[in-house]
Amino acid sequence: MKTLSSLFLAASLVAACQNDSKLDSSKGSGASGDLEARVKKLEADAAKHAEALDFLEKVYGQQKQQQEQQEREEPAPDAIFAVDVAQDLKAGLIEGPAGAPVTIVEAFDFACPYCRQVSTTLESLVKSYNGKVRVVYKNMVVHPQVATAAHLASCAAAKQGKYPAFNKAVWEKGFDPYAAARDPSKLGEDNIIAIAKDVGLDTDKLKTDMKSDECKNFLETDRKELDKFHVNSTPTLFVNGTHVGGALPEAAFKQMIDEKLKLVEQSGVPAAEYYDKEVMGKGEKQFRSKKDPKPS
Repeated sequence: MKTLSSLFLAASLVAACQNDSKLDSSKGSGASGDLEARVKKLEADAAKHAEALDFLEKVYGQQKQQQEQQEREEPAPDAIFAVDVAQDLKAGLIEGPAGAPVTIVEAFDFACPYCRQVSTTLESLVKSYNGKVRVVYKNMVVHPQVATAAHLASCAAAKQGKYPAFNKAVWEKGFDPYAAARDPSKLGEDNIIAIAKDVGLDTDKLKTDMKSDECKNFLETDRKELDKFHVNSTPTLFVNGTHVGGALPEAAFKQMIDEKLKLVEQSGVPAAEYYDKEVMGKGEKQFRSKKDPKPS
């Protein structure tokens, strides 16, 4: 900006000299005095504008820095992220067939309205693709004071082999009343236990497992895995490794799934082995932003 100010002054001086050159022969020494006065005025104007230009330079610099920082946090659109779902699959935090060729990993929070919205979309996708799509759930507790009990209970419900049924019941009988009345008790432990009882779970065992270090560590392991990929909001999803930041319309998910199914078919890898061999085996094990170069 200082360079711009200097150029502005120089250009103005040249223009003044050109305009006054015609007057030199007729006005003599008076023309020289007029030129000096104009030069001083231009210098004063340039000094006055320099402060404004410096301010604009600072604002521009701050905005550019913010933009670059934002781009450093945006995932590379061409990245295939190898999100480890081994513990979640082993525990049964899955909806759909285990051998499906397309895996949707969802980082979710039971107190998140957009997670509620996408839950019905994911349920519909699993049904409509009839064996070709599975959803693996990862706990991302961003509302700990409200949602922790539900997440611990979901871990405990998985131990009794009823994770999908419990998950759906929590949305319908826990989150929906919570959202309607803004009543945190609807996702509190007492109501969560009541929901578990309706699903047919052994509530005594559920209470014990909820308080266990195993379930607490389970949630923490999920969080640490998601941290590798800079997941800091819910819902965040990965469709065979491709990052999706938010609850897309069902049609957009279908377009992505169809593209992924073509890649699976072209690979020649058996559907049940695709995630392990292609996503985990060849994918990126940590976050890469759109500003970072693609690994060779």
